[in-house]
Amino acid sequence: MPAASSTDRPIRRRAAARTIVLAGDEVLLQGDTDPGIPGSRFWQLPGGGVDEAEPLRAAAARELVEETGLSVDPDALEGPVATRLLLRGYSDRILLQHETIFLVRTPRFEPETSGLTVAERSRHVATGWFRLRDLPPLTWPAELAALAAWEGGDPLDLGVVEESTVPVGDALR
Repeated sequence: MPAASSTDRPIRRRAAARTIVLAGDEVLLQGDTDPGIPGSRFWQLPGGGVDEAEPLRAAAARELVEETGLSVDPDALEGPVATRLLLRGYSDRILLQHETIFLVRTPRFEPETSGLTVAERSRHVATGWFRLRDLPPLTWPAELAALAAWEGGDPLDLGVVEESTVPVGDALR
């Protein structure tokens, strides 16, 4: 059941690294849910929190192995493609996350999710390949198709973005 108000939920702050995994015109996405909202589902890029003193590229590469089974050298990641401050409200918590988004181009492969943590397994409902022109509803970041077309240069600053199953509201004010 969702929290009574936005101020009832603990706020977790962290740095995170995500990766756009491209195989031709397809992108690999993870389907997650908010366990407090039955039937909820959103799609996002593989990635997660950066460990203390861990370089962003190393974190992105580590998360790819853990969440998809794809092993890449951190230096093989393109970008960063974009940065943003993500506000994500769940029924039981709020995540305030400084995200850096990378890109890797790879042949299509069968994802392996055995590296997910127990907490990640409780929210993870699917992993799949999707054509960039036919992304599922609630795919985050909303700018994914444009970001996948990145051809070098400075990262795009996406600013402050809210992607929530339960809006953040006044919790951060």
